[in-house]
Amino acid sequence: MRRLHSLTGILFGGYIIVHLLINATLIQGTNPDVFQAQVDKIHSLPFLIVIEWVFIYMPIIFHGVYGTYIAIAGRPNVRSYPYEKNYFYVAQRVSAILLLAFIAFHVLGMKGVLGASSPLTFDPQKATATTISHINANWFTAWFVYPVGILAGTFHLANGFWTAAITWGLTVSSTAQKRWGLVCIGLFAVTFLAGMSAWLVAVSGGKFTF
Repeated sequence: MRRLHSLTGILFGGYIIVHLLINATLIQGTNPDVFQAQVDKIHSLPFLIVIEWVFIYMPIIFHGVYGTYIAIAGRPNVRSYPYEKNYFYVAQRVSAILLLAFIAFHVLGMKGVLGASSPLTFDPQKATATTISHINANWFTAWFVYPVGILAGTFHLANGFWTAAITWGLTVSSTAQKRWGLVCIGLFAVTFLAGMSAWLVAVSGGKFTF
């Protein structure tokens, strides 16, 4: 179960990387609209609903449910043993809770479940405009929900990839773990920068572009 949890995390983590990098194309502006072009490519895929459920929704549902069990069953001992990795252990579980709440809000809002005429609803035909509208639905969403969600998601992703390598026996020695840790730090930096770039474009109303 732990390895299946890790595998679904890797699968969904790969999607998150692609998702954030595509979102970062918002910074290229609308002349031409690169972000809209990427969204069009995604929505032109055959069997898109099947792809979403098999590679996105089902993995995150299992990962989230079993991850919640792990978080509840876990026994943090950072007070007794204030080591760096113990702090990361706690941060991984806190970020998981924040990320689950963020994903639920993000998906339900964009899919129109929170109101078809809501400013949160995403229209793939007007991808750039509705993404900006979604993030700027209110000040709390723009200035708290998305920055915190991006930070929680990118940290959980990078730290999860680091622990996944241990779970699968790929980084046995401390040297290998340190080297892979540097790669994961780089992954965090790239994905966080990508996510915050898209956020910056949105909160500027599409004015902050290159």
